[in-house]
Amino acid sequence: MGAAYFYHLTRRPLEETLASLAGKARGAGWRVAVRARTDAMVERLDDLLWLRPEDGFLPHGRVGGDHDAEQPILLTTLTEMPNGATCLMSVEGAPVGAEEVTALDRVCILFDGHDPGAVQQAREQWKMLTNAGCAARYWSEEDGAWEMKAESGT
Repeated sequence: MGAAYFYHLTRRPLEETLASLAGKARGAGWRVAVRARTDAMVERLDDLLWLRPEDGFLPHGRVGGDHDAEQPILLTTLTEMPNGATCLMSVEGAPVGAEEVTALDRVCILFDGHDPGAVQQAREQWKMLTNAGCAARYWSEEDGAWEMKAESGT
């Protein structure tokens, strides 16, 4: 049974945090699906992951290609994860279901702490997931380093 980790971004940009978390997930041997709400975000993240030689290349693809099932990191707007992901990363408030949290090793929900709408959306996701019995952890970087500020369930 997995858990949902909420990442409240206030210092580092989404792209930097996502790349770091995706690299760690790959280091743990997990296949990753990155779910966004818009194709524009998928394209932005695709460009970012191709253009980050300073930290090393993260092999990935965009959903809809010939080799979706083989992608270690798959960028998508869909709920399906044809790459057999064991870790889901949600950006832009993309939906996450309680059944996904319990079925996957990890779900990461990244949200912009400077956007009141994104903060409200994350609060609603936290409430929905924890009310459904999912384990959840809330991480904040307000002091410069990631620190767990709240935990629900186990």
